[in-house]
Amino acid sequence: MNEAIPVVRVTEHGTAKLMPDVDRERAWLLTVDGAPQSYVDLDEPTYLEFEYARRLGYVLDAVAEAGAPLEVLHLGGGACTLPRYVAATRPGSRQDVVDADRELLELVTEHLPLTDGTGIALHAADARGWLEAAPGDSVDVIVADVFGGSRIPAHLTSLGYAREAERVLRGDGVYLANLADSAPFGFLRAQLATFAAVFEELALIAEPGVLRGRRFGNAVLVASHRPLDAGALARRTAADAFPARVEHGPALREFIGTARPVGDADAVPSPEPPGGTFGIG
Repeated sequence: MNEAIPVVRVTEHGTAKLMPDVDRERAWLLTVDGAPQSYVDLDEPTYLEFEYARRLGYVLDAVAEAGAPLEVLHLGGGACTLPRYVAATRPGSRQDVVDADRELLELVTEHLPLTDGTGIALHAADARGWLEAAPGDSVDVIVADVFGGSRIPAHLTSLGYAREAERVLRGDGVYLANLADSAPFGFLRAQLATFAAVFEELALIAEPGVLRGRRFGNAVLVASHRPLDAGALARRTAADAFPARVEHGPALREFIGTARPVGDADAVPSPEPPGGTFGIG
């Protein structure tokens, strides 16, 4: 079905490239403007190559009884790595995937098609616009992984956005986001303060080297109104090939420090990664 040669296409938001993995027969890496966006193994959808994706996967595994179907809203589509993961691990789930780049979605469905019966629906739309139009109390999980190039758009970082996410989630729902920053963590601390103003429980998952300010990197935000089993999550992330720490409770409040919630008028994109941080090919 797929020839093992790269596929390049200029889409609405950049130059997308699908590159085959020489070590896995039907696995592909998606980059946009050279920045890795997704990795998908069509034969093994539970395989998560990127460390941050595995951390999101660990949380998704824990939000409900193993195998129980979920209703999930994914803001940011990429190659639909996590929607495929949920469909494989939680059959019967219903998932909406929202991405502003229609041509990118078309590229993915053409070359990395979703199998029938996955319960995944793709929508070309702005993430915040979709969220604001969505009915309240309608999903179990929101996964936000939206990057314009290598930066999270400003309108997805504000208190207004966080309130919309909380409105759309069911009472015991969980919000997950892939963020990125480096010391002194002005963006990350402000994001934590913003979601702490809306949700009762927060956790942050990141590599120790990132948290110690040694380098720029990804951090997974978890927010909910129900208590999080941070201990179980910490054990899973610590056992990963690239171990991560789970910060929550007093330690996380100390990390937030004096950071304040972000209003729409003050919202800014996530910081530009240092040259070469995420670039490839």
